[in-house]
Amino acid sequence: MRYDCVIWDLDGTLLDTLADLTASTNAALAAFGYPPRTLEQIRQVVGNGAANQIRKSLPEDVQDFDEVLAFYKAHYRAHCNEATRPYPGILEALDALKARGVKMAVVSNKPDPATRALCRAHFGGRLDLALGECEGIRRKPAPDSVLRALDLLGGSAPVYIGDSEVDVATAQNAGMDCVCVSWGFRPAQALAEAGAAVIVPDADALLAVLLEDAP
Repeated sequence: MRYDCVIWDLDGTLLDTLADLTASTNAALAAFGYPPRTLEQIRQVVGNGAANQIRKSLPEDVQDFDEVLAFYKAHYRAHCNEATRPYPGILEALDALKARGVKMAVVSNKPDPATRALCRAHFGGRLDLALGECEGIRRKPAPDSVLRALDLLGGSAPVYIGDSEVDVATAQNAGMDCVCVSWGFRPAQALAEAGAAVIVPDADALLAVLLEDAP
């Protein structure tokens, strides 16, 4: 088996969270009199933390950014699991990896409370660890949270799995192999242009890469 430790991105990789992210963003925008954003507009700004997502959803130079962000975080914490679902084949892939003794963690730029809540709700005991964005640890693409997860898991042959340019950079910064999935928030072409060397179209193909013997 090639890898004994898998670090997963969450949004766009394990879970399709886009509808709930869009709903909470638009709830925050509406509360402060700003126009709504479409699903596709939100798709383009997720992945680099809640603050970045809200900042790019607002007009430039607004005076109430902090208030809008706080509203968003509270709304999303309460409504983060209304339309969110695992992608096809993900639960089966996690089960197969766990059966092989692979250690697994989620490392997300989503706020830590929502990250942990969604992982508990959808994955139960399949994962060993879930880490979201929190104060004192630089968010991805800085390697800090990924390296912390690796230290806690203790794996010796890790791989990072994600769906965005941020994930490609995160793996590079952490000195890890990277597998990108094309079913998430970025198309395969964008991933390739970001430097992704391995891109898979579905959970079966991903599992084959993770479990194959190293050459």
